[in-house]
Amino acid sequence: MLAFNILALVILGCADASRAKKHHSAGCDLSGARLNVPANQTQLIAPTYAPSYIGIGVGTQNYTCNTTLSTYTLVGAYGEIFDISCLYGTSSFESAPTVASNVWYATTNVTVQQIVTILGLTHNSGVLGQQYYVPNPVGTGLSPKWDFTSSGATAGDPNAYVIGAKVGDLPSANSSDIDELMVKAVEGELASLVFRVDTDGGQPPAQCEAGNITVKYTAQYWFFS
Repeated sequence: MLAFNILALVILGCADASRAKKHHSAGCDLSGARLNVPANQTQLIAPTYAPSYIGIGVGTQNYTCNTTLSTYTLVGAYGEIFDISCLYGTSSFESAPTVASNVWYATTNVTVQQIVTILGLTHNSGVLGQQYYVPNPVGTGLSPKWDFTSSGATAGDPNAYVIGAKVGDLPSANSSDIDELMVKAVEGELASLVFRVDTDGGQPPAQCEAGNITVKYTAQYWFFS
């Protein structure tokens, strides 16, 4: 039932899109969209202009155990980014993140790609791209990459990606949710700024045993050019 609920959201978004002006690859009018961030903080500074895309990330945060400190260390992540640009301005936009997380957490032994199939989405309609980690192109360690080169309207465009560096980090009020982030582009032409907000899940246990784990998460992503 939950899978059918989120599929209904996608269908609703497409219906709304047919009545909207064309704007960016989603085919929807985002000219009035504005990102709202929490008040009384300086980590996330919302742009005053419209985003190029709005998506929901469904995936996992990946950790390894530091046995010396007995804590988990982030070693990567993988997520599919579903396009919810067409839902902006509808009553479904606010509930979409909750529905997406309910679908993801209600499944067991199901991969993200299988979720794409369950939701009835295709790479030409519902999926903007993927998010994962790559070697930092301007330093050491790993950096997040949002890759839209093989999905949707940007498929085949080798520059439709962004690798970013964190410039703002706002801890979630819920200790089980990963932080909200502001990320600045260091490579790629997909966006100059990416925001991860409205996060759900993704945090590892406080203490660990030797080995690796994956933790499910969902988040909303805003991409600004």
